[in-house]
Amino acid sequence: MTTKTDVWPFGNDADRDDPLTAHRVAVTSSHPGWSFLVSFDRQSEARPTDAETAMLASYLDEYKHHWYGDNRYRQRMEQRALDVDGGANGVILHKFGEGDWGYRRRSYRSGFLFTVVWPNLRGDSEYADHGWLGPLSLLELMDRIHTISDDKPMQRWIDWKSAHPEVFGAGR
Repeated sequence: MTTKTDVWPFGNDADRDDPLTAHRVAVTSSHPGWSFLVSFDRQSEARPTDAETAMLASYLDEYKHHWYGDNRYRQRMEQRALDVDGGANGVILHKFGEGDWGYRRRSYRSGFLFTVVWPNLRGDSEYADHGWLGPLSLLELMDRIHTISDDKPMQRWIDWKSAHPEVFGAGR
């Protein structure tokens, strides 16, 4: 972990002293300049609870476990205070309120800013057929992120949650 006297390589793009940084979750804008694997939008209306923070950290661990394993690239990446990979399509999470989360990928260029419709638009008939009306809890959102079809989340995510009941609860 970076100490106070070390140079912070991310400048104003990520908040150095935010408690989420200790969990390797970057706290950024909705459009960070760096390619963080997982970040939290500092403009969110609410902050993650302790339980949600544990889920965010575990989500990041699952991502790195799946895509990098224990290879040398991961080891080098983890020498920094935050996980960055220019080839990854990182996720930026936004908390609208209690039990109400949305996300965007770095690559999103059109459509809603965050995948879940903003709360003030959810009653609008124009968005009635939108599949991401919300509100979605963080766990529901993570399940949706790991779902490719309308079926269920990918088996690797189901297995990860089962292996981490202290974070996700038993039987999830």
